[in-house]
Amino acid sequence: MKKRGACMGGVNTLQEFSFDDMKKISRTALGNTVPIELYRAIRLIGMYQGLPMKGRGTTLTVGRKIGESLPVQSVQELLDLFRELKVGDPQIVLEENNKLHIAVNDCFCVGLPEIEGNLVCDLEGAIMEGALSKMMDKRVSVREIKCNVNGDDCCEYEVRL
Repeated sequence: MKKRGACMGGVNTLQEFSFDDMKKISRTALGNTVPIELYRAIRLIGMYQGLPMKGRGTTLTVGRKIGESLPVQSVQELLDLFRELKVGDPQIVLEENNKLHIAVNDCFCVGLPEIEGNLVCDLEGAIMEGALSKMMDKRVSVREIKCNVNGDDCCEYEVRL
C-alpha cells in the first residue's frame, strides 16, 4: 500500500469504500468528530434545499447504500449502531406481525425551527431500510411518519417487512 503524502491524499485504487474504511481515521490535529452544524448544513441546506424534490431521490439512494454497508446482523445491532454513531436514540415503540414503528429521540434535527408539514429525516430512514433489507434478504420499506421539524415530539419511522 502506498503511503500518502502529508496533504496530497494519495491515489485510491479501491473501487468502493466500506463502512470499515470509514472508521480508519488518522487525523492527528482535529480528531474523529465533526460538529453537528456541518452535518445539518450538508443534509438540510445542501441536500434538502439544494436538490430537486428536497433531495429525496438522492437521500434514498445514498441512505440505502450506507445501510447495506453497515456491519449489523439484527435490528437491535442496528439500533445500537445508530446510538453509537449519534444518529439518535432509537426505540421500537410498536411491533406487529410485519410492521415496526421506531421512534428516534435526540435526532440531529432536535432544536431546529419547526416548519409544519416538513419531514426531513428521510436519509436516516433510508439507512435503516438498506440495513434491514440486507439483513433480512428481502425488500423492507421504511417511511418517516413523524419529525421534530414538523413539531412532533420525536422522529418516527414505520417499517414494513
